Amino acid sequence: MESGKFGFTKFAENWNGRLAMLGFTIGLATELLTGKGILSQLGLM
Repeated sequence: MESGKFGFTKFAENWNGRLAMLGFTIGLATELLTGKGILSQLGLM
C-alpha cells in the first residue's frame, strides 16, 4: 500500500476519476429531468 494519500497517487487518481464520473452522471440526469442545460440552471444563459 502507498504511504501517502495526497498528490498524484494511484489512490487519489482513482477517486478523482470516480467522482468525475459521478458528477457527470448527476449533471446529465439533472438536464434530462429539468429540460434545461447546466448553464441555464445556473442563470448564465
